[in-house]
Amino acid sequence: MTQILTENLCFAEGPRWRDGYLWFSDMHAQEILKIDSAGKKEVVLKLDDDQPSGLGWLPNGDLLFVAMTSRQLRRFDGQKVTLHSDLSQLASGKLNDMVVNSEGYAYVGNFGFDLHGGEKPRQAELIICDPGGEASVTDEDMSFPNGAVITPDNKTLIVAETFAQQITAFDIEADHGLVNKRLWCELPEGSVPDGICLDAQEGIWSASPSSNKCIRQIEGGEVTHQIDTDRGAFACMLDDHRNLYILTSGSSDPQECKRLKSSRIEVHAAPFERAGTP
Repeated sequence: MTQILTENLCFAEGPRWRDGYLWFSDMHAQEILKIDSAGKKEVVLKLDDDQPSGLGWLPNGDLLFVAMTSRQLRRFDGQKVTLHSDLSQLASGKLNDMVVNSEGYAYVGNFGFDLHGGEKPRQAELIICDPGGEASVTDEDMSFPNGAVITPDNKTLIVAETFAQQITAFDIEADHGLVNKRLWCELPEGSVPDGICLDAQEGIWSASPSSNKCIRQIEGGEVTHQIDTDRGAFACMLDDHRNLYILTSGSSDPQECKRLKSSRIEVHAAPFERAGTP
């Protein structure tokens, strides 16, 4: 059974564990926050022109975050926000999640189409952005590339393809490019992978909003653990103490999220601690 760490959020996404805090974006409140294990929240940054999603850090400690609608990566040094990279000519839809490695290379997904506008789904790009902000498309045939992790040896990138109901892996080359695209696992019938996280025994937890579950699988697809939630599970993150944080919401529609504030962060005991990045 999960415990509620905090609630009454608009739409919590992009959880990251760092220095004893869970960092996350409240997307439709246009805020980036951090919260401690006692539930004390702090607003780190409020945006007035966009929605934040994926989070990461550059080697110097600057926060790197996705600005969804403008399709930008922005950086925050604790005092001011600056543009890190404009991806609007590379991404065919709103940006969503990303993972940033220890050297500052970001792998960024996007919707590929207007999800809430009712547009027909189409394939999307996976974009790589170097520490200086230079960006390029590294794969253009992804089905809603979403949550992503990098293995502890920094040799494998694993990405949730939400609308393909699968998790996909790539080898990371010495120049940070991606090769050897392959299926890591398919999700069970009725489930989709949204946000994901990696544990110390090479298992991946997937938050599945379509089935109100968070499930742990090993490569090939075997389900080893399952946690049921009473609303959609959209993202998840492990800490260093075998706690699994599950970000849930009763809706993902922007207007309903603002009106209902049904998003929560729930906590459940996990068998293994986190591993890799984020």
